Amino acid sequence: MTEPTKYVLSESDLPKHWYNIAADLPEPLAPVLHPGTHQPIGPADLAPLFPEALILQEVSTEREIEIPEPVRDVYRQWRPCPLFRAHRLERFLDTPAKIFYKYEGVSPSGSHKPNTSVAQAFYNKEAGINRITTETGAGQWGSALAFAGAVFGIEIQVFMVKVSFQQKPYRKAFMESFGARCVASPSTETEVGKKILAEHPDTTGSLGIAISEAVELAAKDDRTKYALGSVLNHVLLHQTVVGLEAQKQMALADADPDILVGCTGGGSNFAGLVFPFLGEQLRGGRKRRIIACEPAACPTLTRGRFAYDFGDTGRLTPLTKMHTLGADFVPPGFHAGGLRYHGMAPLVSHLKALDLVEAVAFHQRDCFQAGVDFARAEGILPAPEANHAVKGAIDAALECKAKGEAKTILFNLCGHGHFDMTAYMAYMGDQLEDRDYDEETLTRSLGALPEVAPA
Repeated sequence: MTEPTKYVLSESDLPKHWYNIAADLPEPLAPVLHPGTHQPIGPADLAPLFPEALILQEVSTEREIEIPEPVRDVYRQWRPCPLFRAHRLERFLDTPAKIFYKYEGVSPSGSHKPNTSVAQAFYNKEAGINRITTETGAGQWGSALAFAGAVFGIEIQVFMVKVSFQQKPYRKAFMESFGARCVASPSTETEVGKKILAEHPDTTGSLGIAISEAVELAAKDDRTKYALGSVLNHVLLHQTVVGLEAQKQMALADADPDILVGCTGGGSNFAGLVFPFLGEQLRGGRKRRIIACEPAACPTLTRGRFAYDFGDTGRLTPLTKMHTLGADFVPPGFHAGGLRYHGMAPLVSHLKALDLVEAVAFHQRDCFQAGVDFARAEGILPAPEANHAVKGAIDAALECKAKGEAKTILFNLCGHGHFDMTAYMAYMGDQLEDRDYDEETLTRSLGALPEVAPA
């Protein structure tokens, strides 16, 4: 009898709590510092940007944080998300490994991002906020926040990295369909944007620049808050519904992952899948191999420095200790726009520094080939970002083949590529280039890191 391909949970299995890995860390995170004094910040320092409930989640060390019922009610539209056994991909690779993937592309915006956009919009609405500013790279986060803004009746202003704004016009149309306003970043609507355009009129933009623009507007208006789609602790917290569901689904499959794989840009979808499993390990459970897959053109974990840095190019944000390429770093315009961030989530960076996760970097052509192979085997066309996880899972499966090991691999297919067809057209037409960062630019950017005295 053929093993099942799809593992689906009932609505009653929807998680009632998010999992907070901060409760199980063997060493606490380094404190977040004020950009001027370099002293640890308090909740009041974050109040201009975030509602109190999210600030409390950001600093919480409670293991479980309850998901509000209005958030769960919206989640029910697409959650629990399915988990699949990739039988056809296994046969294509001729591997003894078992490959499973959690599919987050069934959400209204086609990615994992609504897991946090819905929560952030809810908490802002509860705090009486009627306008949120944000940035977006590939457009997945902007799309998700536009959806959440429509659900809760909040105005959304999105600064989209210019190269992605030009490459992905359908994402802009999607956001506008939900009532959001989307402009290319850097723009002339902020002081930061105007300054950068004056100095670099041909810039392709970066997430660091777009963050600066969104933060600037939020900080100037008491009725406006800022929302971030990755990196921060509370964002990663909200994504753990992915891994919590996956744990139940792997049990249904009578399987337990030996290897966990996710793509990493800011760290949210990676954390969402792996944190619940890693939490078990940190509490005395079995050890697993955990692989973070990033782009070679923006290699934060593999080439970045673990140091204090600003989260934005305009140096408006607090200082966090993370793997960083420097706030001034502008990566080349490769198509996985959601992975073009100069820094990695402090929680993911901390785990990498503790050797609890490993990192690999891939060029985009290899990732697109992995995505095409996956689509032809499994029938789902991944987003360019998700292709990095597909590539990592395929490499792990081929390694199992070479060693004759029948290990179980689980990866997060964090979104579909239906808005990314221009990238696939370029790949099919042999017009997609592997883009490498400039070593001199990286050296200069790392040389400008803020000097922070050791604690």
